[in-house]
Amino acid sequence: MENTLFDDLLQSLKEAKAIAKGEAKASRRFELEPTDVKAVREQIGLSQSEFASLMRVSIKTLQNWEQHRRNPTGPAAALLKIVSTAPDVVLKSLHV
Repeated sequence: MENTLFDDLLQSLKEAKAIAKGEAKASRRFELEPTDVKAVREQIGLSQSEFASLMRVSIKTLQNWEQHRRNPTGPAAALLKIVSTAPDVVLKSLHV
């Protein structure tokens, strides 16, 4: 490994350690509001069973999301964002 590349990597690790210890502030920080899953489901007029099927999750998982015991992550969170933004497109695309 080139010395400059190693030095950059080492510096990045030192910065990450300082941020983790609270000794430095992160240069960027993103805070995302969790999606209100129940509101999204009600917006498109589906039952819990229908919406769970649309999302390809169990009803129990959907209920956990709706009651804020858990938050959707990854592809589920992305699909929820799409459903809330363009429900007609999602319903047409997924043939519901």
